[in-house]
Amino acid sequence: MRIGMVGLGRMGANMTRRLAAGGIEVVAFDTSEAARAALAQVPRVATVERLGAMVEALAAPRVVWLMLPSGAISESSIAALSALLARGDLLVDGANAFYKDSVRRAGELAARGIDFVDAGVSGGIWGLENGYALMVGGSDDAFARLRPLVEILAPAKDRGWMHCGPVGSGHFVKMVHNGIEYGMMQSYAEGLALIAAKREFGIDIAAVSESWRHGSVVRSWLLDLIAEALARDTSLEEIKPIVADSGEGRWTAREAVELGVPAPVMSLALMMRFASQGSNDYPAKLVALMRAGFGGHAIQHNTPQGASD
Repeated sequence: MRIGMVGLGRMGANMTRRLAAGGIEVVAFDTSEAARAALAQVPRVATVERLGAMVEALAAPRVVWLMLPSGAISESSIAALSALLARGDLLVDGANAFYKDSVRRAGELAARGIDFVDAGVSGGIWGLENGYALMVGGSDDAFARLRPLVEILAPAKDRGWMHCGPVGSGHFVKMVHNGIEYGMMQSYAEGLALIAAKREFGIDIAAVSESWRHGSVVRSWLLDLIAEALARDTSLEEIKPIVADSGEGRWTAREAVELGVPAPVMSLALMMRFASQGSNDYPAKLVALMRAGFGGHAIQHNTPQGASD
């Protein structure tokens, strides 16, 4: 079996390697010469410099898998591929796309006779070694075509993957998965910070995280990563307290509002990411001004009062 892979970043490149190791021939494309060069010597992988060259190298009916960031680059790449692919071909979007965009794209491609599957992929940089969790949306026939690839990418043929339902369901489940991830990360961070703040007990925070990994109901892969990091450095002085958000948490929070489903933990975890990015600075200054106004509480200034530049 031969497929096309578009997008050779951290996820796409390692997925390409895992598919090739599983016996799949992959024609891989990325606009980055360095990304292509990193796969040039991998058996059963051929890299190309043009999207059209990738399509030309695949026999019909084709399977093309995209691993690109959500947004404009995915939109433009899918539009370009829709003009290059033919009736009966299958396009898979494995990015963190908003599920409503996936439903729309499926309709647009269906008008050209091209099948579409949305695949939520989790596993990060460890997926090459451990396998990826896959949440797939699409028709039964489209999924049947994709299943051999899913079984290679997953941790095992019989686990770690799911055909969630029709188009859009894969990215919907992945969206919620990432919302849960936000909440779990925030909870671990707050709990361990609370223990670290109790300085009079002298608790070894690295030892706490390590001990929780065994037998505790809060054990998880995230906790494994925390324990490994704290074993190297508990001060974290070299790390800036800024946490980016890539969109999935926002989608989850909006969906919770639209469905009327209370999701306070996931939503608050998203708000804390905004706060870490400086979005809470101006509101905090206003609160300080109000406290000074009604209670006479002192305001702390970045520059000493009376000082000049």
